[in-house]
Amino acid sequence: MKVANVNEMQALDAAAVNQYGIPEELLMENAGLAVSAVIENEYGIAGKTFLIFCGLGNNGGDGFVVARKIISLGGKARIFLMGDQTRYTSVARLNLDIATKLPIEITVVKSAQAIGDELNHCDAIIDAIFGTGLIRPVEGKYRQTIELINDSGKPVFSVDIPSGINGNNGQVMGAAIQADWTISFGLPKVGNLLFPGFSHCGKLRVTHISFPPELYNDPELKVAVNAPAELPHRDPAGHKGSFGEALFISGAANYYGAPYFAAVSFLKAGGGYSRLATPKSIVPQIAKKNSEIVFHPFSETKTGSLAHENLDTILELANRMDMIVVGPGLSLASETQALVRDLVKNIEQPVLIDGDGITAIVNDLQLIRERREVTVLTPHMGEMSRLTGKSVAELQSDPINILQNISHELNAIIVMKGAHSLIGFPDGQVSINLSGNSGMASAGSGDVLTGTIAAMFGLGLVLDSATCKGVYIHGLAGDLAASNLGADGITAQNILDYLPKAVKIDRQGLPGHLKNKYRIKTIV
Repeated sequence: MKVANVNEMQALDAAAVNQYGIPEELLMENAGLAVSAVIENEYGIAGKTFLIFCGLGNNGGDGFVVARKIISLGGKARIFLMGDQTRYTSVARLNLDIATKLPIEITVVKSAQAIGDELNHCDAIIDAIFGTGLIRPVEGKYRQTIELINDSGKPVFSVDIPSGINGNNGQVMGAAIQADWTISFGLPKVGNLLFPGFSHCGKLRVTHISFPPELYNDPELKVAVNAPAELPHRDPAGHKGSFGEALFISGAANYYGAPYFAAVSFLKAGGGYSRLATPKSIVPQIAKKNSEIVFHPFSETKTGSLAHENLDTILELANRMDMIVVGPGLSLASETQALVRDLVKNIEQPVLIDGDGITAIVNDLQLIRERREVTVLTPHMGEMSRLTGKSVAELQSDPINILQNISHELNAIIVMKGAHSLIGFPDGQVSINLSGNSGMASAGSGDVLTGTIAAMFGLGLVLDSATCKGVYIHGLAGDLAASNLGADGITAQNILDYLPKAVKIDRQGLPGHLKNKYRIKTIV
């Protein structure tokens, strides 16, 4: 499913009206119908009392339609206007005028304190205060009203996006509604899917409000929910070489976990032949944990990291592989960092760069631009900050555009890791991944991701599809671990252990609870 930013959504609305001749009144009516359908299906309407908080503009207009539908379905509706009644215009004005002719009590909120008692005597609340166009922090009676709604303990249905959430980045603009259900119109907005906005939405539903498919599937919309390709059938007569051969250049003294998790995750996710180029002194420790890895011990620096003198030998080995992963646990030793730069410059195969490998190349990004084969970078937020020269705050305020720009500039696939990781491509496409959970925020989880992506490539997907699939499978394994163990205390080993089951479930079909988590439900 495509995902829109605020400007794109406004353009879609305008195209629906001007290009397809769909009246704005009909779009608002369809929006209200969808919200009332969710309320009826999820909670019930007849005999219940609903408070509808309506801001100025079309979000409030949608709320007026919902109030009318509630009345028609046997419920009781009371509208609270967050602005002067005379300031409503256009279709919002039309629907307010209709509401005034119905048995709906309409009150202008002059002070938030006045609504406290009313909240105690309703069954549920409809939030139609702010839409996606909010550009300034929520203050005054608006903030107080939002806080009272959140403290009420009543079920809340948000119209399009929880009021107070930025539609472009998911950030809380001072205060935001904590909804139980959110019904988004046309397409989900970026702010519906990025944290913390996503966690404010409750159960997210989308209605196309009668947009034709060529509008909501427009190829000019570059952002979409991650829906990775199916894995190729596993050849029953295949041998280990049939399922990919990957080289992991990883590890240093006191960094035993990263090379282990990276190299073994390739095998656990379905890859065929996992080789580990690592300092010779740490091979015995890693071999005690796993004997399926093929070890390539190399000479090391005085501090126990890979020495630069290994360059030619590693290059010869790397260029015989299907894919190379560089960086997990390599250390920040200057000699090893120089080795990484020379390897990246000269390896002729697809390369995934992670962790200390990213640190090695941030001051010489021309190495990435000049590579002929595909490069994948998997930075966490701090590494992304160093890659782009942007602060973490800047990244959080404009994650999609920044990712699109740096992926295009470097001609690389970039996975910006985090809650709902973003996958950026050189052509501007961005996939928002919905699998995974907060329990995966632990040491070594990113190393498991590197091997999982490499395994998807080894199983036969092209590298852009393999990256999307790897991010998804990694998150699925984490969700399976959390389902059985609880999110608290999940380790990289747990994620690793659930990779085979994650791949199996992906091939055979997701259980219902995970389908609901990964696929946004569309309503008519």
